[in-house]
Amino acid sequence: MRRRFTVAVIGVVAFAPWFWFKPVAPTDQTAHLLSVTDIPRDEDWIGGLSGIDLTPDGAEFVFVTDRGHVARGKLLRRDGQLTGIEIDTKRVLVDPRGRVWETLQTDAEGVAWAASGSVFVSFEHAHRVHAYPTLDTPEKLPSYTHAWGALKQNGGLEALAIQDGGSLFAIPEHVQPGAWAALVYRRKPGETWQQAFTLPVTDEFSPVGADFGPDGRLYVLERGLYPFAFYSRVRAMTVQEDGVTDIETVLHTKLGAHGNLEGIAVWRDAAGTIRLTMVSDDNFYPFMRGEIVEYALTQRVATQPQ
Repeated sequence: MRRRFTVAVIGVVAFAPWFWFKPVAPTDQTAHLLSVTDIPRDEDWIGGLSGIDLTPDGAEFVFVTDRGHVARGKLLRRDGQLTGIEIDTKRVLVDPRGRVWETLQTDAEGVAWAASGSVFVSFEHAHRVHAYPTLDTPEKLPSYTHAWGALKQNGGLEALAIQDGGSLFAIPEHVQPGAWAALVYRRKPGETWQQAFTLPVTDEFSPVGADFGPDGRLYVLERGLYPFAFYSRVRAMTVQEDGVTDIETVLHTKLGAHGNLEGIAVWRDAAGTIRLTMVSDDNFYPFMRGEIVEYALTQRVATQPQ
């Protein structure tokens, strides 16, 4: 009898619908959803949005796509709610000689917009970081470290963020099985890339976006997939010279709540509230969602000491 019962239980588990075991988001969320707006698909080049950064007031954006485009424009809002986007300029990312890259070299994943106006873009497959003094000028020579040659082609430099003072941080998406830590690379002004420290991770999430908030803390966007829908997590942390401290989960979305969120920008609105603005990558597939999502944090996190 016991054997039959054991076999029956194993059979039920083996053939149960996957959603019986779907990840469950915590109920005590620090962040709450403000609004969502779809990204228009009225031009062939729009899609595959993997990185976004905003001006400090959250009004203007710059984003990059998987096929090597960068665009600048405005986020449209009514009563603080997203209603759409308005693209002012767009261009194809090219090398210092003005040549368009081949397909595997165009996969832009992260973007960081410096206070000076310079735009930094990270790529995977051909792992590197490019700098553009403005969106209308040729790029400078790329920066990289030979260690990036060991990164997986489709698991490279997804997250890119710039700290006050000009230090760049890049985090690859892929984490070696059993490592439980993502490598964090840092490039201080005038120096070369160094593997500065590691970020503790869990096996259900991969780092895909990052930004320094107005509170000086680093916000890392992480993605999970199970098995046909996405869920996301944002963790805030204080960056020290040799590591991160005070790690706090501020957002954990439900399975399927949004699309494939890959880029994040963190800013403070006129009311003093920190907002998380995120963009989803539709991979140019019509059945995937391309959207911009915005959450607000509670004052508890917005005023957390550094």
